[in-house]
Amino acid sequence: MPASAWRRCSATHAPISIRKLRPFEGCQDGDWFIACTGYTGEDGVEILLPADQAVAFFNELVGAGISPIGLGARDTLRLEAGLNLYGQDMDEEHSPLSSNLATAIALQPREREFIGRSALEAEAAQGPCGKLVGLVLEERGVLRARQVVRIAGVGEGAITSGSFSPTLNKSIALARVPLATGERAEVEIRGRWLPVRVVKPTFVRHGKILV
Repeated sequence: MPASAWRRCSATHAPISIRKLRPFEGCQDGDWFIACTGYTGEDGVEILLPADQAVAFFNELVGAGISPIGLGARDTLRLEAGLNLYGQDMDEEHSPLSSNLATAIALQPREREFIGRSALEAEAAQGPCGKLVGLVLEERGVLRARQVVRIAGVGEGAITSGSFSPTLNKSIALARVPLATGERAEVEIRGRWLPVRVVKPTFVRHGKILV
């Protein structure tokens, strides 16, 4: 991390070392805000700063030996980490309860009101009708959004996000499937039904393969 960013979080009025920031924790120094809220599932921070300082800071990062990457790499990393993309893995038609985001909802204290609380409580009482799972392709091919998932004796679902995982050296995906889905399924790719494993939707964490 370049010295300028390190100084920002070690300033007298913001005595939080970047290396000591925990997930969802941040620190502010003047018009800079540095937070451990990265969308890739990797160690690191996001830095919010004035636009007129962005180019110089970017150049300092590159000068410190940090290689820039594009959105494609970010999307691969967030998929390996099992992180949802709004508009694909979660949207207005699917609640946080059915998108593996229940831990992001603060239902306590009970007297706290917020938009959608009654709908979430009703859904929790009724129980989910489906679930968001991870898929690992067992053969050659690439899993993509909107491909059909077939579960024998249960029904069908659909992939919401899919890509090739460089870490696993396999194709992986997130998919919405019926609640009764077990450990095996099939995905239709170019007219062929290929076998997939159904796993918990966190494929990699801190560089360690979990599936």
